[in-house]
Amino acid sequence: MEHEPTGARRRLGAELRRLRGNAGLRLDEVGRELDCSTSKISRLENGKGIPKPRDVEDLIRIYRVTAELEKAMLRRLVHESRSQGWWETYTDGLSAERFVLDSPGRYAALETDAVGIDSFDLAVLHGLVQTSDYTRSILTALLPRHEVWEIDRLVDLRGHRQRALSSGSDPLRLLDVIDEGALRRVVGGPAVMVGQMERLLELADMPNVVLHVLPFGAGMHRAHSGQFSILEIPDELGSDLVYTESHAGDTYLSDTVDVRLYRAILDDARARAQDPESSRDTLLRYRELHLSGEGAEIDRLPGQ
Repeated sequence: MEHEPTGARRRLGAELRRLRGNAGLRLDEVGRELDCSTSKISRLENGKGIPKPRDVEDLIRIYRVTAELEKAMLRRLVHESRSQGWWETYTDGLSAERFVLDSPGRYAALETDAVGIDSFDLAVLHGLVQTSDYTRSILTALLPRHEVWEIDRLVDLRGHRQRALSSGSDPLRLLDVIDEGALRRVVGGPAVMVGQMERLLELADMPNVVLHVLPFGAGMHRAHSGQFSILEIPDELGSDLVYTESHAGDTYLSDTVDVRLYRAILDDARARAQDPESSRDTLLRYRELHLSGEGAEIDRLPGQ
């Protein structure tokens, strides 16, 4: 498994937090020793930002770490924390315009750490299940100021992320509750939607992927307040978190109460959704609908 800087930063932060606790020191006391703000120490402990080797060496001294093996482990984590993430080759040089549905830097890093993703798809399908044509159509519509080469990079980035579903002996687990509206909405034209339905049918056969369709007949549900994903993070890398996105920006919720709330919402939506076999039948029905071109025809209101 390749080492990723975000995971290393989270592990380093957890170790530094543990060592400070063992030393019986408060954040302000450590800040005075380092002649820095408490927010800097807090950011290090929360895995945010790139740690400076000199700062960690000072913390090793302040926390009286004497075991050479432990020192070596901390120094290794510092080195890994300062390396480049695989996603940066896709995102370097891109425009600063808001990214929609999965901000490429931080989200890709966190998804790399995750062992499972639980998602509710409202307007569009989750990035992990999209075809490249579907992705390109979505990003072209939502990022109008991006150049073609930038869209190409983001399409490739999403394709790289999708490898986690089929790589290795322990692939990423995905539970996706899809609102029927996301299947009904024509993205990129009927041919793109036919390919997308076929991709979903392929994914539905994978043992680590579970798809549920929440039908129109289920009525309005509290999940309909917005699309979200719950990332299951191994204990050694941090806590589970909820990811949401809006025009105002990305939101990452890691508080236990918030994660529990979103899990309850997803569980409720899943209980109202079709089971995997019935969901497969719905996907087949929408494949035929888009294949016939009727999906686009039904969307046209009288007079359009």
